[in-house]
Amino acid sequence: MITSFSASGLTARHIEALLDFLQGAGVDGWVEDDVIDRFAQSALEAEQAAMARQSRGAPGPQGMPAAPGRSFDAGPGMADPRGGGFSPQDYGQGPVQSRIAGQAAPPPLNLPSLNRNAAPEPQAQAPVSASTDPAVIPGEQAVKSAREAAKSAATLEDLQACLAAFNGCNLRLTAKSLVFADGNPSARVMLVGEAPGRDEDLSGVPFIGRSGQLLDRMLAAIGLDRSSVYIANVVPWRPPGNRTPTPQETEICRPFIARQIELANPDFLVFLGAASAKALTGNTDGIRRMRGRWMDYDAGGRKIRAIATYHPAYLLRSPLEKRLAWRDFLALRQALSSASDAIG
Repeated sequence: MITSFSASGLTARHIEALLDFLQGAGVDGWVEDDVIDRFAQSALEAEQAAMARQSRGAPGPQGMPAAPGRSFDAGPGMADPRGGGFSPQDYGQGPVQSRIAGQAAPPPLNLPSLNRNAAPEPQAQAPVSASTDPAVIPGEQAVKSAREAAKSAATLEDLQACLAAFNGCNLRLTAKSLVFADGNPSARVMLVGEAPGRDEDLSGVPFIGRSGQLLDRMLAAIGLDRSSVYIANVVPWRPPGNRTPTPQETEICRPFIARQIELANPDFLVFLGAASAKALTGNTDGIRRMRGRWMDYDAGGRKIRAIATYHPAYLLRSPLEKRLAWRDFLALRQALSSASDAIG
């Protein structure tokens, strides 16, 4: 804080520069040598204002008593400038007329009736496309329908057709495409993610965006590509805004991915992320505890060796975890080699 100031030896330019600096620093006033009683100053200003109003014959502020000997009648300062005083019409107590000479009054507004017993007037509605399916309430009935539809599929082609015709999941209403699968259905390795993103929804192919490009590089590092793996998601429709699928949406789609695994019948299953692992195994552990450990997945009475690893999208956000994902893919390559040696 600046406590004193002397202008001796300063030019006008120096003083101007100093004032600019003080203003920029937030200084908005000078500190006097004597303390100023702001309360007493405010009371004095209020008293002076009241005396000035009394001398003019004007009423006091609203909510405060008027000066002695005065009433609350409108004084000269409150009169209508047109000389007619105030009218109840000015306060909405009568029909409102045009305030501008020569201008017609505005047409009445077509407001809805306030009578509760009055019948509502018909309103024009936007046309609804006949092909738009109604939304459903996700519940046990939707899950039951999904189980029945998935069980009826005898081939992967039948399952894809069942999903395209299934109307028990509301995600189909907002998604552009049904993202069913990609790769080789006869491959020994099947990878399962959570749900498609924007790029996947536009193309109809799983793992086609940045996370898919990373997945391709990870597969190439252990000698695999999309012709030697089969890729799918637990939820085949993109949730709006790439949000996480709700538990109800996951439960409705789970019978389809379970049947897809049964029909593909791979030797090894890779869960990309904790969401797909939890949905298909019931394991409640986090991905840090779940990853890198082999487990058995029950596919219609057949045991499939399964392993969980980080989702490629997570690795893009946390590149330091790639080393752990690399260990998981090395374990997959070792398992493939061991199985091939046993067969040979």
